[in-house]
Amino acid sequence: MSAWQDEVRGAVDGLLYGARSALSPRVLQGAAVEIGWLTTHLAMYPLGLVGSSGSRTERLTLTGLTPAQRSLLVSDVRAAGTPILLAHGIIDNHTIFALMRRQLVRRGFSSIHTFSYSPLTLDVRRTAERMGEEIEAICEASGSDQIHVIGHSLGGLIARYYVQRLGGDQRVHTCVTLGTPHQGTVAARLLPWPLVKQVRPDSDLMAELAEPAPGCRTRFVAFYSDVDQLIVPQRRARIRHTDLVASNLRIRGVGHLSLPFHGEVVHRITEMLAHLDEQDADAAGTA
Repeated sequence: MSAWQDEVRGAVDGLLYGARSALSPRVLQGAAVEIGWLTTHLAMYPLGLVGSSGSRTERLTLTGLTPAQRSLLVSDVRAAGTPILLAHGIIDNHTIFALMRRQLVRRGFSSIHTFSYSPLTLDVRRTAERMGEEIEAICEASGSDQIHVIGHSLGGLIARYYVQRLGGDQRVHTCVTLGTPHQGTVAARLLPWPLVKQVRPDSDLMAELAEPAPGCRTRFVAFYSDVDQLIVPQRRARIRHTDLVASNLRIRGVGHLSLPFHGEVVHRITEMLAHLDEQDADAAGTA
């Protein structure tokens, strides 16, 4: 069988798998919620086209802070001051994080940045290098030696590559991913786009990420949904690597685009990043 025939067969298999999954009641319910979020996001999307890729939110005083914000700054100034970088998915922009950014600010986080890349991007590796350069600039400007990264979809994969393959574990304390194809997705067989080819299960990029990563210090948290329409099968959004410290958290009934907006997801992320000292103590106790 020729390589072209293999591609066609793989694409058809992926389409059939997705079609069977889409008929379940849970997927249909998740799709209804997804449509609602998509309508809202489409209205906001143009704002991301004119916004700066390096946009940020910073707060340096206690003036005007809510009790929750004051509590974080007073109880754990390190957690409040650790910069957070938000990385969107393919064919998207930073407006996908509008709700999450607002909640992070309300919780008391003082340095929130966004990382953007063009829909015409062709390579995860090169984009990860650029992310690393931006993280270095943020750390230098803020005086912090560490940062958190929250990546949606491909943004999470770019962050993981930076951490795991480019030495980014020296900078990234916690890497949170939302609907990221950590093990590739069969759905990627449906498009011949070079960037999409990199997230196929049998791609060179997936093989590289499966290689050993001894001593990687970053804590990974991967949120995945049981009705994600783009990650096929959905379990491929989990991190499975013996050298990585990773937690995989399943969210029920939430579509791919809805993950950054979902109340439970946003709440769990803000609480997680607000208790760094407790997490580090737990990690030290189990080491």
